[in-house]
Amino acid sequence: MAYDADCIFCKIIQNEIPSTVVYEDDVVKAFLDLTQTTPGHTLVVPKTHVADIFAYDADLAAQVFSRIPKIARAIKASDPAIVGMNIINNNGKVASQSVFHSHFHLIPRYSDTDGFGLKFTDNSADYTPEKLQQVAAKISAQLNAD
Repeated sequence: MAYDADCIFCKIIQNEIPSTVVYEDDVVKAFLDLTQTTPGHTLVVPKTHVADIFAYDADLAAQVFSRIPKIARAIKASDPAIVGMNIINNNGKVASQSVFHSHFHLIPRYSDTDGFGLKFTDNSADYTPEKLQQVAAKISAQLNAD
């Protein structure tokens, strides 16, 4: 497995830095985020050092993603007050990625005033059906290029 000696998550995976582990196997390590945005806030980290989602191959993606529902269900089952969950993966500095080892935030939700929120801007007025089709065509062309 790839390891980066300067990466805090690689150090956590290698137990060089302590963490509060909730799940671990040969592919991922899941541990409580120190910030605890809400109680139970867990990070799921692949044991292979990959910077972001763009560095995954299909096999690693399948292995990591297949474990997320199991961990999410365990978090939800651990507290009857949990009524939802945000699963977030930030990629790149502009997307608020602060540790450049891919990771998924599983953030339990207790209410709409539990200290966490997302804001999606509605830009629908700026997109005609034709403009949406142009954007979709550019993306599809890249998918077909692989």
